[in-house]
Amino acid sequence: MTSPEFNNQPWWSEPTPRPRRSYISTRAAVSLAIVAGLVGGVVGNFPELSTLISHQVRLVSATSTIERAPDSVAGIAQRVLPSVVSIATTSPSGSGTGSGFIIDSAGFILTNNHVVDSVATSSGTITVTLNDGTSFPGTILGRDAAYDLAVIKIAATNLPALQFGDSDKIQVGDAVIAIGSPLGLAGTVTSGIISAKDRAVTTGTNSGESSFMNALQTDAAINPGNSGGPLVDATGAVIGVTSAIASLGSSYGSQSGSIGLGFAIPINQARKTADQLIKSGKATYPIMGISIDTSFTGTGAKISDVSSAIRAGGPADKAGLKAGDVITDFDGKAIANSDALIVAVRSKNVGDTVKVRYLRDATSHEVSLTLVAAS
Repeated sequence: MTSPEFNNQPWWSEPTPRPRRSYISTRAAVSLAIVAGLVGGVVGNFPELSTLISHQVRLVSATSTIERAPDSVAGIAQRVLPSVVSIATTSPSGSGTGSGFIIDSAGFILTNNHVVDSVATSSGTITVTLNDGTSFPGTILGRDAAYDLAVIKIAATNLPALQFGDSDKIQVGDAVIAIGSPLGLAGTVTSGIISAKDRAVTTGTNSGESSFMNALQTDAAINPGNSGGPLVDATGAVIGVTSAIASLGSSYGSQSGSIGLGFAIPINQARKTADQLIKSGKATYPIMGISIDTSFTGTGAKISDVSSAIRAGGPADKAGLKAGDVITDFDGKAIANSDALIVAVRSKNVGDTVKVRYLRDATSHEVSLTLVAAS
């Protein structure tokens, strides 16, 4: 589009007016000369006035310091950022980026399994970059696809580890801050609230492994690359590991990136899994000893109608559950579908005793069973 012009001048300039000649009459010229002479005489006789007129004005500039409260977003970010890292992976399948955070000053870093999955399943490299720009090669100490968590070790000491919070005490509406490297932009800080708790979220990796999480939902902006970064509360304590986002389907234009629906693994679960990975390189999770019919479209989770659906001698077998039973309630929580049951079970600990309500031939029953470790 051509910019409008006035008299061949750019559009932001005012048109140049035609010059007009001005005339001063002889009488006016004489009067001006007299006035100029009088002013000159007055100024000449008053040196102080002369100084005043010729005085140069010096504008005074002042600087002010903004006081930021320790519990402000800026204050919390300043404390947390040194503990957050960027993770870059390279493997035959390509390159990727993610986030993580320091959980032990000896160089232990917690992140998502899907951030390092490509390196674990094929030859590749991991580069961990600290907040100050220092980079280290990373080694996978252990990973668990079931909870989508992994621990990386770097050869560094005296690192600033994050403080763990209590995700069980977090409430809907509590303020939270997400920090990570979305799209490779290290040190990105976003804020929001806890939008919901106990969201049954299922994710998968490129290698076909599925993860189930009893997630915290937040409206803090989370984008690809945030995975593995910390979600912290108003005190700066980590209460979740950012892991997944919801995106709009094709009917909504396939919008990618943050739409205000982000999910994080509760830190109480993540901490337990991280401890196991550090000690043994692997983690365990509790099971009921049943196989679920994922094609069931009714309300609840249906035990598959096959003879092998009940593990012999397992918790469900001992409690009297049978193939075809539909589980509607797990330890006081209504079960909507198979994913919800898996998430509910994995939110517990091995050895926990829970109550299970189920339907058999349209009749409701309730039993207690003790969860065991998956083998």
